[in-house]
Amino acid sequence: MQPRAFAILTALLLGVLGLGSVAVTDWTPEPVTAAVAPATAPGAGGAPAAVPAAGATATGDPAVWTRSTLRNKLMAEMDASDPGIALADLDKITKQLPYTVRFCHPIAHELGHAAVKRFNADFQKVISYPHETCAAGYLHGAVEEMLNASAQPETDLVKLCAPKNSGPCIHGVGHGTMFVAKQDVAKARELCNRFTTDQNRIRCSEGLFMQLFGPDEEDEKAKANLPADKLAQDPLYPCKEQPALFQSACYFYAPTFYLSSHDYPNHPEVYAEALKWCLNGKASGGAVDCSRGVGSRTMKYNLDREDWAAQQCATAADGWQRKACAEGLVSYYTVNYTDAGASGRLCAKFTDKEMQGYCRSASGLSASLD
Repeated sequence: MQPRAFAILTALLLGVLGLGSVAVTDWTPEPVTAAVAPATAPGAGGAPAAVPAAGATATGDPAVWTRSTLRNKLMAEMDASDPGIALADLDKITKQLPYTVRFCHPIAHELGHAAVKRFNADFQKVISYPHETCAAGYLHGAVEEMLNASAQPETDLVKLCAPKNSGPCIHGVGHGTMFVAKQDVAKARELCNRFTTDQNRIRCSEGLFMQLFGPDEEDEKAKANLPADKLAQDPLYPCKEQPALFQSACYFYAPTFYLSSHDYPNHPEVYAEALKWCLNGKASGGAVDCSRGVGSRTMKYNLDREDWAAQQCATAADGWQRKACAEGLVSYYTVNYTDAGASGRLCAKFTDKEMQGYCRSASGLSASLD
């Protein structure tokens, strides 16, 4: 065969073989497995480890939730269906990804506000959906909206939670008093005093002071409520000047403001510093409640690293403060996880034997403190 003819024949054969291989090859792209954001883990120095850059998962959800992206997803779900669907999804996400608990409560508040508007202030319809998710934030938001829209909030606030008058509902009324009173603590306190029992006044005061010190940790307006000159004179302002019945809740929630104003997400050492700051309340009897509040917030912001949270409580110099801080850890954990075995499960995760003992003996804190 002539060299030229051989070359032409070879080229034709290679072309046919190439087309055949294209025809039998499966060119369907491999499915992309999205990286799921791990629960925040300690990095260098105890700080949360850096999370990967957010991207879309196979379901269209971001790999790492922020408050705004999670809020937008749930509000869209509620608009398309009902509050029950959105709350169930919120509950699922917070259990799968504990770092989202840091901002789930204010999101649940927003869902409650929106539900009252959607159902034309039919409160029984609004609360007919399961609403324990994120420490009953949905219920709190619904109560806030009902009182904010009420023509007679002074009388409606004592009727809203009746006849059950559950702790979480009255806690929500406390939030609402601050809306009605335009952030005036004395006026809000007068509204809480309309309840006829001390127990319900105390529950109301819990919501009042949670609202004052910053219910939404990323809300700059909430952070700006406390005057700098007053804080310079009294770091735990305004707790010392409150009537005795209201002081405990004030001291308990004061660390919320301290931690948020000291950039706790980027400064993990601030939890230990907050315990030292609480000692400013020792003379007025507020140091124990303040230390419990530090423990509660430490657990709330670190639900994905329980033992690390306990280690922050263990930095306190005195046993009474380590114990109070541990009680706060248990308090928030059991409000967030309401099953009967929650506290035992938490205590088993502590490696510090002293903290483990304080955890197991913790009891008696209000079930509506969140």
